[in-house]
Amino acid sequence: MVMGATAEEPPPGITTIAEAVDLVFGATSEELLDVLPGSDVLFAWRPRRGPLEGAWDQAGDLRWIQSASAGVDGLLFPGLVESHVVLTNAQGVFDDAIAEFVVGVFALFAKDLAGILDRQRRGEWLYRETERLASKRVLVVGVGPIGRAVAGSCGALGMQVRGVGRTARPGDEAFESIHGLDELADALTRADFVVNALPATAETRHTFGDDAFAAMNSWARFVNVGRGSTVDEAALVRALEGGRIAGAALDVFEEEPLPASSPLWSMPNVVVSPHMSGDFAGWRETVVELFVENLERYLTGRPLRGVVDKRRGYVPS
Repeated sequence: MVMGATAEEPPPGITTIAEAVDLVFGATSEELLDVLPGSDVLFAWRPRRGPLEGAWDQAGDLRWIQSASAGVDGLLFPGLVESHVVLTNAQGVFDDAIAEFVVGVFALFAKDLAGILDRQRRGEWLYRETERLASKRVLVVGVGPIGRAVAGSCGALGMQVRGVGRTARPGDEAFESIHGLDELADALTRADFVVNALPATAETRHTFGDDAFAAMNSWARFVNVGRGSTVDEAALVRALEGGRIAGAALDVFEEEPLPASSPLWSMPNVVVSPHMSGDFAGWRETVVELFVENLERYLTGRPLRGVVDKRRGYVPS
């Protein structure tokens, strides 16, 4: 069996499978033209559609692609979607780290940690009371693995957690209740913190626009750890400038890197994070371990972990 990887050099730990498969590497479309013919499996270490789409005519032997990321929107293109090739993602690798990031920015807002540090630099002693997180109402929009990890971490702090999914359904161990996307506006009116964990699909584009931000409470904070395309950034800026919401913590953006001209950089009630909420020390090795486990499943005919519905653009619950 031949296995290709979209990487200039071997990902950490990948050579452990060298005795089981023939490993070849390529990152550009030109290199993939040599890598894909005869390859059964492709490890998309840098999951970008451009190089793969450019060499797709040579992918006739391909049966399975493993993405090194949880989101696969950057990899999907019509030829792949319509093909028989199975696509899996890095489900489970980044979930808990992202949940920790969310809880961290909740604490930053509630305890005014940025203000404390700012006054420290000025040598200013200013006593003030802060907020408790316990009993705060959290709405998680997107109830997949990342949303569920966020819900679990919030629940452990005594927060009240509801979710929004494609359709309404009863609550479970993570969510007190789960609303449908058609109930989003009503659900937003009853939240102190709103966490966007939506994947990037045609259906989720600009889910958060003027109407959504208008439905939120003026004291609510918005956290985006989903995908930048799910938020109308201009509408978000209007909501922040007009005081319609109290603040935002953003790890993903419509354009990345975030342009220097964006007003989000200088807003005192905004946290700008460079798409790193899930990236912890050792994540690369963990992704390779997941791939090696999936490869063993593939070679022994067992179901793969994290199989993506390519038309929906995510792993169904």
